[in-house]
Amino acid sequence: MGDHRTTGHTTGHGATGSARALTAGLLMAGWVALLWVLEGIDQATGNALDTYGISPRETAELRDVVPAAFLHSGWEHLASNTVPLLVLGFIAALAGPRRFAAVVLTVVLAGGLGVWLTAPAHTITLGASGVVFGLLGYLLVRGFVDRRPWDVLIGIGVAVVYGSLLWGVLPTDSGVSWQGHLFGLLGGIAAAFFFRRPRRAPDHLVTV
Repeated sequence: MGDHRTTGHTTGHGATGSARALTAGLLMAGWVALLWVLEGIDQATGNALDTYGISPRETAELRDVVPAAFLHSGWEHLASNTVPLLVLGFIAALAGPRRFAAVVLTVVLAGGLGVWLTAPAHTITLGASGVVFGLLGYLLVRGFVDRRPWDVLIGIGVAVVYGSLLWGVLPTDSGVSWQGHLFGLLGGIAAAFFFRRPRRAPDHLVTV
């Protein structure tokens, strides 16, 4: 006599698409607003916050790996990062704030430590462009890692719009931290693997 068993799992409906979009939008709006406030403080204090940039291979500077990602060298520098950070951050944050926070922290640490290890001596590196490159790398590979066709399509769309940014990992401009771009990108790719979604178990198991 055969044994017919059905196993499954139930899940809550979770946040609706509109709720996720609202959360992601508020998160990124708040983040970018913070960057602009910090730059305003920096300008008002004679660039006092620039001391929190990363000076390579100085042990004390390791504490600046995180704050350096929230500071910029001027309004033009900040403006150049604002739109891609908003767009890429919003798309990534749609997956949920916890996963997004973990991805961003991975990117910030990878990019900052990469700069600390490899940037030229007597330089100070700061800016959110490493995070931008990290989010770009994350979104480009996330769909393939998670095996989610919709995220693959999103990655393709991101590549079409922002793929040209990848040239920024090459040492073509001495005033731009290609090290931060490169290691941020690698951090984003690594985060896609570190925080991949678990594969869903089959809804039904039938034995006879």
